[in-house]
Amino acid sequence: MAISRISLSLAAAALALAGGIAAAKNPMVGGAAMYETKTIVENAANSKDHTTLVTAVKAAGLAETLSGAGPFTVFAPTNAAFAKLPAGTVDTLLKPENKAMLTGILTYHVVPGRLTATDIAAQAKANGGKAMLTTVQGAKLTVWEKDGSWYVSDAKGGTAKIGPADVLQSNGVIHVIDGVLLPA
Repeated sequence: MAISRISLSLAAAALALAGGIAAAKNPMVGGAAMYETKTIVENAANSKDHTTLVTAVKAAGLAETLSGAGPFTVFAPTNAAFAKLPAGTVDTLLKPENKAMLTGILTYHVVPGRLTATDIAAQAKANGGKAMLTTVQGAKLTVWEKDGSWYVSDAKGGTAKIGPADVLQSNGVIHVIDGVLLPA
C-alpha cells in the first residue's frame, strides 16, 4: 500500500511537472488524515508513524517554531527511520544535556520555504539531476531521482527514500522519509 501511495505521489508530481494535472489530495500518513488547514506539528502529532519525531521536536523546543507561519519544508523521518539508528541513540539525544545536538539534527531536516515535489524535481532538472537544498541548520541536502523513486542524501553520505511526498500543511509541506539525516 505504501508503494502505491509513493507511486501515486511521484506520478502526480511528474505529471504536474510536465504540465499535466494538479496534485492529488493529501495522503493518509501513519493512519491519520493530513489536513492542509493544520500546521506541521498538528498533523505530525496525529501520525502514528511520527511519534518519535514529535517527541524529539518537543524535546528540542522546536514545536512552537514548526507551528508558526513558516513556510517550511520538512523531511520527516518515520519511527522506523529512528529505529535504524544504533541502539540508545534516540534516548541519548532526548536527554536535556544533548538538546543542542538534537536541535542541529532536527533543523537539518527542515528547509525554509514550501518546496513541493514538483519544485524539487524542477530544481533537480535545472541542476543536472540533483537539487541542492540549504537547511535551516545551514548545511546542504541533496535530492535526486533513481529508477522512478526520489531520495535525499545527507552530508555524511546517508540516504533516505522519500514517500509519500507533498503532504501539504497550512505552514508548509512534509515529505516523509525512511531514514534520519545527519549533518557533517
